[in-house]
Amino acid sequence: MATKKIEAVIAPRPPHFVGDGFRVHNFIPSVYPLDMQRMDPFIMMDYNSKFYFEPSDQPKGVGVHPHRGFETVTIAYQGKVAHHDSSGGGGVIAEGDVQWMTAASGVLHKEYHEEKFSKTGGDFQMVQLWVNLPAKDKMSPPKYQALSNDQIEKYPLADNGGVVEIIAGSYQGTKGTASTFTPVHLQNARMNKGGKATFEFPAHFNTALLVIEGSVKVNGTERIPTDHFALFENAGEEFSVEALDQAVVLVLSGDPIKEPIAAQGPFVMNTREELMQAMNDFNMGKFGYLED
Repeated sequence: MATKKIEAVIAPRPPHFVGDGFRVHNFIPSVYPLDMQRMDPFIMMDYNSKFYFEPSDQPKGVGVHPHRGFETVTIAYQGKVAHHDSSGGGGVIAEGDVQWMTAASGVLHKEYHEEKFSKTGGDFQMVQLWVNLPAKDKMSPPKYQALSNDQIEKYPLADNGGVVEIIAGSYQGTKGTASTFTPVHLQNARMNKGGKATFEFPAHFNTALLVIEGSVKVNGTERIPTDHFALFENAGEEFSVEALDQAVVLVLSGDPIKEPIAAQGPFVMNTREELMQAMNDFNMGKFGYLED
């Protein structure tokens, strides 16, 4: 089997705040070559690298905002987030948990630091991905998949090397927990020093990894430090990751949808006309109501 090689290693861009509760580095879309099409179906990635928030009586976060045409995936590494939406959904995303929200035809949503975490303060570390939907599914009903860590399938690595958490897709025959509209693999490799994991995806899948903690060596040669993003070539199927110290690595790979992308703010559709319709529907209150 041919080796999947690294195309580019991308350092984190200067952080910016989304609302007042999320201090993020934007990796997708980002510097060349990371546009929405290059990592399709992953069309956005914001990474809140480890950041200490002071205690606050007023929870920090992002107020009411709409989404249409895609899914949001929030992965909590440290800290806790409370969320609510206009369809009546809500909950808390705690450390190790994942929230997979299918916005699809449209929701209003808000996300804040969980109240107790806000009052005590602490380290906060999260990833939010936007996963695109094919045209035929963009107007499907909204839904949630709230995946607590004990619900996420785990594959033990050899020689006490750690575990691979399979959020979506599969790893070494073990299927992930989340259901997806198109073939998507999303996995956390939580590795002890010296631990090794081998990943295998179709050559044409858009594939990357983000080093959340520690540092790793890919294919036995290339070192990827903390908070760096490695984009793989669309050739070859297999690559290896070795932890140089205690490491956490987010691995993502997906079958590109290969449809036109028309994006503006929180709306991701296929045409300009659909974007205008989304804005009109939002302005007319068709996304429901959610108190800020």
